[in-house]
Order: sequence, then structure tokens, then C-alpha cells
Amino acid sequence: MSQSSVTQRPRRVALSSLKGAREFRKVRRFGVAVRTPLFTVRVTEYRPRYGEAWQPGATIGIVVSKKTLRRAVDRNRARRRVREALRTLPGGLPACRAILLPTPAVLSAPFGDLQAALAGALAGLPERLKAAKRKTGAARD
Repeated sequence: MSQSSVTQRPRRVALSSLKGAREFRKVRRFGVAVRTPLFTVRVTEYRPRYGEAWQPGATIGIVVSKKTLRRAVDRNRARRRVREALRTLPGGLPACRAILLPTPAVLSAPFGDLQAALAGALAGLPERLKAAKRKTGAARD
């Protein structure tokens, strides 16, 4: 069987998740918030975990509270939809640490709209992070 006759599946990209309360606290404290009707994203620049090599990539925690979506089925569906939309973004993910908080609208929004909203929110992140860093750096001095 030749290579040309075999159809290749799209490559699965594994998403790295935030681990532990300490990582979530750091993103909540120092992150820049981007709000859309479908979700809120809080983002900080990429930093490797203690003892890890420098391998820039996206580390994202998806948080859906009971206050936002009552039923566990809906919370899990929202997480799965957002995770798949992030995984299949055409341009890929920028190197960052982020907390993503979906709203109930994520469940009823078409998948293409969800991807477009995520791409739009993540598109201008490097500039926003630099601006926020300059702003907090000036305030600390």
C-alpha cells in the first residue's frame, strides 16, 4: 500500500491543563481578562513549571461552575465543546497560561462561531500581555 492511497487523519494536539490551586491562583492574580458573550479568558504569559524545560505552549484550565450551569451533563458538554474548539483552532494556540470560563451560551452556539470567538480572543493576546506587563511594571516602580 502506497502512502498516497492512505488518507491521513488530522493530527491530534494534546492540550496541557493547569494543575493545582497555585497555578490557577497565579493566572487569576496576574492575568489579563478577555470577555466575549461565549466565555471569559484570563491569560498570563507562558512560564514553565518548576524543574521543566522551556517548551513554550498553551496551558489552559477550563472552569465551569455549578452557578453557571446547574446540571453536570451541561458542564461536561461545555468543557468538551471548548476543549475541542481549542484543539482544532486553525492557527494553533499562543504560548500562554489561561483560565477559560464558558457561559451557558457555549452550549447553543454553533461550533464555527465558538471557534471564531476563541480565535478572536486569542489573536491579540501577545500585545495585550505586553501592554499589561508595562502597566504593572510601571505601577510597581
